[in-house]
Amino acid sequence: MKLETLKQRLDKNRPMTTVTIRIPEDVIEDLKKVAPLLGFSGYQPLVRAYIGQGLRADLERLDGDTVSMFIESLKRHGVSEDVIREALSDVA
Repeated sequence: MKLETLKQRLDKNRPMTTVTIRIPEDVIEDLKKVAPLLGFSGYQPLVRAYIGQGLRADLERLDGDTVSMFIESLKRHGVSEDVIREALSDVA
């Protein structure tokens, strides 16, 4: 994730929007029980945290897949492993 995007995500005053989602009542009850045990003020912040965790994991996985596909393409075009390793080292 880019640094600027990360800074925006950490801003507590980010604009919010309301969504409606149907969730089984027993799941809501479980969320209400778990939320305070995990330090959340209620079940809605916990749900936002769960969504954020899943989204970050998927974004990282998808970004990683893009990098892997790019590396494979470079190899097919004859770029040596040494050059690829050196370039990745420069980026890291």
